[in-house]
Amino acid sequence: MAAGLAAAQSGLLHAAALEPQSGVAQSPMTGHEMSAMAKPLATQASLPVHKPLRVDRLEKFVDPMPVPPMAKSLGMRTAPAGAVGVKPGQKVEAYRLTMRQVPTKIHRDVPTTPMWSYGETVPGPTIEVKSGQPVLIEWVNELPQKHFLPIDHTICGAEASEPEVRTAVHVHGAKVPPQYDGYPEDCQTPGQRVQAIYPLNQDAATLWYHDHAMGIERLNQYAGLFGFFLVRDEAERKLGLPEGAYEIPLAFADRIFAEDGSLYYPDSGDPSAPWIPELYGDSMMVNGKLTPYLEVEPRAYRFRMLNASNSRTYIFSLSNKQAYWQIGTDQGLLAAPVELKQVSLAPGERADVVIDFSGSAGKRFTFNNQFWELMQFRVKEAAAGSTVALAMPAALRSIPRTPELESVRTRLMILREYMSREPKRMLMLLNGTRWHEPVTERPELDSVEIWSFANTTADIHPIHLHLVRFQVLDRQSFDADEYLLSGKLNYQGPATAPPPGDMGWKDTVQTYPETVTRVIVRFEGYTGRYVWHCHLLEHAANEMMRPFEVVAKG
Repeated sequence: MAAGLAAAQSGLLHAAALEPQSGVAQSPMTGHEMSAMAKPLATQASLPVHKPLRVDRLEKFVDPMPVPPMAKSLGMRTAPAGAVGVKPGQKVEAYRLTMRQVPTKIHRDVPTTPMWSYGETVPGPTIEVKSGQPVLIEWVNELPQKHFLPIDHTICGAEASEPEVRTAVHVHGAKVPPQYDGYPEDCQTPGQRVQAIYPLNQDAATLWYHDHAMGIERLNQYAGLFGFFLVRDEAERKLGLPEGAYEIPLAFADRIFAEDGSLYYPDSGDPSAPWIPELYGDSMMVNGKLTPYLEVEPRAYRFRMLNASNSRTYIFSLSNKQAYWQIGTDQGLLAAPVELKQVSLAPGERADVVIDFSGSAGKRFTFNNQFWELMQFRVKEAAAGSTVALAMPAALRSIPRTPELESVRTRLMILREYMSREPKRMLMLLNGTRWHEPVTERPELDSVEIWSFANTTADIHPIHLHLVRFQVLDRQSFDADEYLLSGKLNYQGPATAPPPGDMGWKDTVQTYPETVTRVIVRFEGYTGRYVWHCHLLEHAANEMMRPFEVVAKG
């Protein structure tokens, strides 16, 4: 099977040379990025001149860290006629979020930056909902008619015949009927609005919403179109975890700015094909601010962490070397808390953590990505009765492991890098197949399958499946060179179990270089067409995204 798939992938495509990459964590600059920098840029007069913001000269920790506002409910409304996922005439809580261009302040000493938002801030308003209680959200597009970032019209779905500004809102991690999932081709243009029903038949979890428009998601999300979507349930409430002012969402997103404060998106140097394979910004934002500070009381806090970057993987740690607790991952709580000193998040992944500041009264320390300082914690002095010791529950939620014997099929999914002929540039494909080719994955509703992602490249690819949640089974290295030459999977050593922080329910998984990552997934919820893709947004924009279709049994 592997040999046949490898042969089928060859066709008119040519494998690109792999850049070596050591270890698991991404470096600040990948082989692709260094290769791009080594190439001379085109000198066409149409290319804008970029005068970069000198981030290294900005004073750190001068801005308080903002917390995204809560989305305001419109009250109870009758679900639209014909709505899927609710009963006819059912009353549901309603929200309206409007996409618009807004002025933002990323730092005290930087001029105002125009960005795009689902409200007035970046990230947009936090939507907080209850499991089992459906909501109706009206997404309104009031964005400008012209895009301010470089669209590549050679990319599938971003052709010059398409409107420049299009949006398709995806609630990442939601178990939702396909017509409300934000399918990349179901777009709205400025002046249009769409209503979506979210049934919320799922556990409490840290979800998020973001743009998913075909070919320009990388630009729209970079411009600011993302926000938190928190699902709560009674089982979580009974745990007594930090809440209210002591529960804070943290969205991490790197960007590049010009000295006038404007958002800058680099290009290839070719105005006719400006797409770049990856993007790593020198400005690492936390809730839309550069190196902010957060005042905390000497007690435990719960942080909902989201990596909303286009390409960057983060490795988070505290500068004082303090351990903290991971209590949840993409799709909700872990079975039990995991004590650790660092957590890694690739784009699209989330982590739910608890940090105990009770022993740090009066101190200041930072939250870091490797050696980069992202934000500062300022712990207040202990007042009488203000120090609250952490009472961490020993167990959080029952998470039975899905037995491999329940799987009715194992699919081998090959992640491979090619060099396209026109324009000549890197191309990442899933199973050697482009977006518009026939659907090849058609699992039956309520069936269980094992998907084995064989990553032949030098990048970590975070793979996201819409609709479903899954469990990581294991990872096993293999000889990628041999596979690329012969199609044979020659494993190098035993399979390794996922780390404790990956033992919960996931919807996005890091697939390591030259490694087969296996996940087991039950395709429950709804029939219809969804997508799976790499969540490095530049990869997903250029064909590293495929549809799958959940079909009725029989």
